[in-house]
Amino acid sequence: MKAAYIKKTGPPEAIEYGDLPDPVAGPGQVLIRCEAVAVNPIDTYIRSGTIAMDLPQPFIVGCDLAGTVVEVGEGVSGLRTGDRVWSTNQGLLGRQGTFAELAAVDADWVYPTPDGVESTTAAACALVGVTAHLGLSRVKLRAGEKLLVIGGTGGVGSMVVQAAKALGAQVIATAGSDEKCQRAEALGADYTINYHTDSIAEETKKLAPEGIHVLWETRREPDFDLAVDVLAHRGRMVLMAGREARPEFPVGPFYVNELSVHGVVMFKATPDQMRTAADDINDWLTDEKLQPHIGRVMKLSEAAEAHRLQEQATLQGENCLSGKIVLEI
Repeated sequence: MKAAYIKKTGPPEAIEYGDLPDPVAGPGQVLIRCEAVAVNPIDTYIRSGTIAMDLPQPFIVGCDLAGTVVEVGEGVSGLRTGDRVWSTNQGLLGRQGTFAELAAVDADWVYPTPDGVESTTAAACALVGVTAHLGLSRVKLRAGEKLLVIGGTGGVGSMVVQAAKALGAQVIATAGSDEKCQRAEALGADYTINYHTDSIAEETKKLAPEGIHVLWETRREPDFDLAVDVLAHRGRMVLMAGREARPEFPVGPFYVNELSVHGVVMFKATPDQMRTAADDINDWLTDEKLQPHIGRVMKLSEAAEAHRLQEQATLQGENCLSGKIVLEI
């Protein structure tokens, strides 16, 4: 089979594209013919060695996939040959990745793709959709509450906007241009703030004078002063990035206002948590309440270039990417 893989960690150029032996479905696994895979920032961190993990050799990069079951391993129930499925949480914690024509995946991490949903759509929603669901579940977002998401058109941010609306919340989203603000509104945001022309804190307080209930921070440098400024009493903050960040923290006002901060790491979720998230994501996809923001569609052979683009956007802050990169196979 064709695959995009590395033999050792390094820059995007470390990714090779070539032939590897076909995997087989072991006990408790299904073999999936991949049709689409998505690129995530964590893929680049693992490939570069920034996040150290035990990796199979050679290591196929990638967390997400969507495709069709071609073989069912011993002990698997509920999945059959020919089923259209999607998966995430691969390429992590010693598991082999997804950027290949075939992938053998534990059935615990495999979910049905709803009728009428394209494989590119399912792959693009996978990791980011689950991350959004886990975070909103963690802070117990309720209908009628107000949520501010920083970066409402990014991979996770766009999922947060839509999932929060599906749960009945009012959503304020920030974005870096008028065009991106329009995109966030198209995704369902009630209000948008262009952070290049307006103050997030000032505009948020105009829109929510009594404070917001949930602040979802997507930046690698979280702003706790902003959190204190805009959160209502007992407001909640979600963190999902900033592994190396060491920001100032306003301890006094944070605890006096009884605020809380919640870290979310998708690959630490249990299979049951993942399954609950996948069920809701599938319902939202079926009801057209969830749609990924796909910024670029590329070929599997372009995996190294896709990683380079993702790093430019994530690490260097270059405005070269809006939305998810999806590779078709």
